[in-house]
Amino acid sequence: MSDATEDIVLELRSLYVGYYKDLNILQDLNVKVRKNQITAILGANGVGKSTALKAVFGFLRPNEGQVLLEGEDIIDVPTHQRILKGLAYIPQQPGIFKDMSVEENLELGGWTFKRDKKQIAEKMEANYERFPVLKDKRKQITGELSGGQQRMVEISRTLMAEPKMLLVDEPTAGLSKMLSEEVYEMLTVLTEQEGLTILLVDQEIRGC
Repeated sequence: MSDATEDIVLELRSLYVGYYKDLNILQDLNVKVRKNQITAILGANGVGKSTALKAVFGFLRPNEGQVLLEGEDIIDVPTHQRILKGLAYIPQQPGIFKDMSVEENLELGGWTFKRDKKQIAEKMEANYERFPVLKDKRKQITGELSGGQQRMVEISRTLMAEPKMLLVDEPTAGLSKMLSEEVYEMLTVLTEQEGLTILLVDQEIRGC
């Protein structure tokens, strides 16, 4: 594996993060995330895995250290601008609108180009090609889908904005072993076939 600097998409350097200035949940965290790969941070519940993702996405400001995205320190970059730079965040708790259809959820993911109906239609069709089951269920209320299919909807909606990198918080939380395998397979396909870079946190890699 190459150690070339250009392979590093995201780097966390000596990161100290906490919800209070004098209490750091994360201390001296150093992580390098390579292009077109899945990087996993594993650990027990409560050790600060989700806190790390929130610091990367801009929900929490680190007390010390650097968050480098393609070599640029983004500590002072607002969350909405990090999205425009290609970052996307998928939280542990599903953020889909369960009382809306699959298609309506995907349309909401195209907010960055909401006035371009043609582009939205093209992105939606691309998602249906990735996940054919969603095309069959595009008019169905999302809350009626299985847990794995709801994860598909959430990932698909996130992909509408064409991110370069996904931050994924415990993608298999609450799912069976079989559904966990499906979710990890989805993420693997996104890196291997579409060139996405993924940083995920989980308690364990189940089903692999």
